[in-house]
Amino acid sequence: MTPVIPPTSTSFDTPELIRRTLAGERVPLARAISWVENEAPGSVELLDACFGASGRAFRIGVTGPPGAGKSTLVTKLALEYRGRGETVAIVAVDPTSPFSGGALLGDRVRMTELSGDPGVFIRSMATRGSMGGLAVHTAQVCDVLDAAGFQRILIETVGVGQSELEVAQTADTTAVVLVPESGDAVQAMKAGLMEIADVFVINKADREGAERAAFAIRSALELRAHPTEWRIPVHMTVASQAGGVPELVDRFEEHLVFLRDTGRLEERRRARLEQRLTDLLQARLWSGFRARVGDEAWREQLAALASRQATPHQAAEKLAGK
Repeated sequence: MTPVIPPTSTSFDTPELIRRTLAGERVPLARAISWVENEAPGSVELLDACFGASGRAFRIGVTGPPGAGKSTLVTKLALEYRGRGETVAIVAVDPTSPFSGGALLGDRVRMTELSGDPGVFIRSMATRGSMGGLAVHTAQVCDVLDAAGFQRILIETVGVGQSELEVAQTADTTAVVLVPESGDAVQAMKAGLMEIADVFVINKADREGAERAAFAIRSALELRAHPTEWRIPVHMTVASQAGGVPELVDRFEEHLVFLRDTGRLEERRRARLEQRLTDLLQARLWSGFRARVGDEAWREQLAALASRQATPHQAAEKLAGK
């Protein structure tokens, strides 16, 4: 799929936006993603249409601490995939601006090497305060990009520590990127990233301590009580020079083959859908509950709690009975 250059019009009704998004047109695709992020009227119809056309793209999560060179690595990964004839979408999840609520870092500015390539689409998304560094609508945006025909979707996350576990719910394959210094290997073990990594990447491997960091990760992996059938590789890269990037892409593709052959890909995607269904139902039930209870009763119970005239359990039971 090679997205075509769209006409200049940027005003669409819902059926037209759906049609042109599924055709891979750039401006409608950007507008569709904005609809999803802002929960605009028509976004549910759009998502329903895109969901039926999704499920074909390979989604790769790239996470790790700030300063690990994730943006540079993602850029080089996209260039490598383009060299192999694959179309690539990049979802760069940035911190939220406290002033505008929009993406703060703007990875599109930093990925100039990819500009002008019709087979690459880059979108920065704000975390909007999400603890996991992943925007609430990231999975839905990936569905839209998948339906638009992109074959590889790279999801780069903020890198805020343990809460990055959420990336595993969004991607088929997760790469954890570390650097030799600052004790990242130890921090990865503490943060639980050992549990979500399908591939470890020691980036900036031309720096001192790279081999030592790789050895620490490999040693920790050997101590896992229940190793999976997939032997998690620890791969060295120098992303600024594209060093090790082709081999890293090979690891990703090998993991995709492993997932398909063992049935794990279907399991992961089913678990992802179950989580999304759970989240949607919880949101709907909570919204309905708050509307039914009303603001007055809610404030009443908050006041009772503040004055210690009711316990949290008693207040919750009273509200639930309404």
